[in-house]
Amino acid sequence: MDRTQELTSNYTESQDTASWYTYQSYVESSARTYSRVIDKVIVSGKGSILTDADGKEYVDLLACAGTLALGHNNPEIKQELIKYLHTDEVMQGLDILTPAKYAFTKELLGLLPEKFRDEARIQFCGPSGADATEAAVKLFKTATKRRTVLAFHGGYHGMTAGALSLTGNLSAKDAVASLMPDVHYLPFPYDYRSPYLVQGDELIETSLHHIETVFSDPESGITKPAAVILEAIQGEGGCIPAPAKWLKGLRQLCDEYDIPLIFDEIQCGFARSGDLFAFQSADIMPDAILLSKALGGGMPMSVVVYREKYDHWKPGAHTGTFRGNQLAMIAGRKGMEIIRRDKLAEAAQKKGTWLKAELEKLKQKYTFIGDVRGRGLMLGIEIIHPNTARSPKHPDLGDGSLASAIKKQCFANGLILETGGRFGAVLRLLPALTISMDELERALELLDLSMSQLAQG
Repeated sequence: MDRTQELTSNYTESQDTASWYTYQSYVESSARTYSRVIDKVIVSGKGSILTDADGKEYVDLLACAGTLALGHNNPEIKQELIKYLHTDEVMQGLDILTPAKYAFTKELLGLLPEKFRDEARIQFCGPSGADATEAAVKLFKTATKRRTVLAFHGGYHGMTAGALSLTGNLSAKDAVASLMPDVHYLPFPYDYRSPYLVQGDELIETSLHHIETVFSDPESGITKPAAVILEAIQGEGGCIPAPAKWLKGLRQLCDEYDIPLIFDEIQCGFARSGDLFAFQSADIMPDAILLSKALGGGMPMSVVVYREKYDHWKPGAHTGTFRGNQLAMIAGRKGMEIIRRDKLAEAAQKKGTWLKAELEKLKQKYTFIGDVRGRGLMLGIEIIHPNTARSPKHPDLGDGSLASAIKKQCFANGLILETGGRFGAVLRLLPALTISMDELERALELLDLSMSQLAQG
């Protein structure tokens, strides 16, 4: 009997969940990530609480990388799905119109800013946010007849080939040859690690001047872009919010030079930032919005919503077998209704303000916390080597090993969170918007306990 057969036999004959984990670790791709820390069999979830096979509970501040905006097994969404499954309506519909699709479309457009909604067009994409990125690149290259795309350091737009080309993180790109050409990067206005050795308003002005130079200089080496793509709050890059003044200035430059502006709201959208969409903090309009994660109410779904003037596609220019996922439309419509009805953007802002203030207290307590930042319920804690001298030219060194150790200690104590950012040194908090204050207080206690244990050890 070979090793795979032996493990399979153990799995089918035993209820020892440790053997299940061993089996899965053996047969699953080594590209897996979350399960390397969450090394238990998770058997149930309700709201912001997960339970493993041994009955241990965890406060979940990950929420499936922000996808589960309404928590695990939201009862209203579950009821809508159960009701739908008892009908004979279709499960998948390609791009054919169905009652579920009509209701979903109406609900989504109703959430968008009125000025944008009035001229919006929707492209239903494949199940992941990366496909929305791919579709948007194709759309704007088609509409503008240009080939270059500008992205930002620290940005994350997906792991398919085109989306990966627009993603800042190098570790996933080093082993992959021949990614999409004609992609150029600009520094993001990351105040804590300023790329220009200045901060605050001076950083904003310097960054915008740099971007305008790229747009206007005939010797810049960069042809006029088909689009600029960015996150108003960088997610995987370390929960870095772009200043509203900078976003407004970028919008003005894109208007002046006739360059479409794409906002990737896949992670920071749907009330997580304290606004329905993160770009709204700057009171500006995008040319396109990428949406996924919370969009499907926990089911796989992604779309590009864009201005009608760019709708130059011919039939079949972008397709996908699962773009007509009816369960995602049913769950997503109900999820959007709940977000609007229960004013969850305002709730995220209120809870996030409280949580950020409490994290600032932890920063005063632990010298290895270099920065606390973010908006709403999308917060980052940057972990540093505590004894480094800091200056704009020599910022604190991010301590990814310590951040990883804190994450693992948190899990051991019953708290789930994730890391990201430069050097993997940012603890990222993306709880469900429905998380209770009691659960947030418990999460904070567990985070403090985990940091204390490591500081003492």
